[in-house]
Amino acid sequence: MNSKNKQIIQEKSSEKVAKFLEKNGIHKKDFAEMIGVTLSYVYNLIDNSISFSTRSTTLERIATVMEIEPEEFDEYKIPQEPILIDDSIEFLKQIMKQKGMTTVNFLKAFPRKKRLEIVDILRGNIPIPIDYKELSMIGKVLGIERDDIYEIWEKRMKQVLETGGMNIYSNAALVNAMFDCAKRFIDLQ
Repeated sequence: MNSKNKQIIQEKSSEKVAKFLEKNGIHKKDFAEMIGVTLSYVYNLIDNSISFSTRSTTLERIATVMEIEPEEFDEYKIPQEPILIDDSIEFLKQIMKQKGMTTVNFLKAFPRKKRLEIVDILRGNIPIPIDYKELSMIGKVLGIERDDIYEIWEKRMKQVLETGGMNIYSNAALVNAMFDCAKRFIDLQ
């Protein structure tokens, strides 16, 4: 009886993914790249040749691309470690929603090799990039003003400095000088 129930769960999740791909006209190869697996894995997952993933990272990536909560998959087990919510990532998601941009359309605006990293940023697994050029690329796709992108970048850089052991308040003069220089470099002043 248990194995029958398990089979129903596998079909349900597999069908959910298959319907999503068909409805959105997403090729299995693109989907595989977006979630960081091989093309054959996606085919096997949809065809029920293998058990539907129970790996939380894979399920979270699938859910992020499908714009659903990972808990919608019966196979998903909620991680014991808390997920940190980053205001900057939530801001990007809010802009996507305001512009009516789906996650898939957002991802397709990036080079194929960049898509998995963007998925991991959106699901809160990795932070906003500190590379200003990369952050600008994200901002350009979303039509975010340069001043707003700079603000996100500066906040992220301060996080990096603090994590690295710098007290940004006792070193305020140095930190402000660094950011003034950065503003001049990217022509914001």
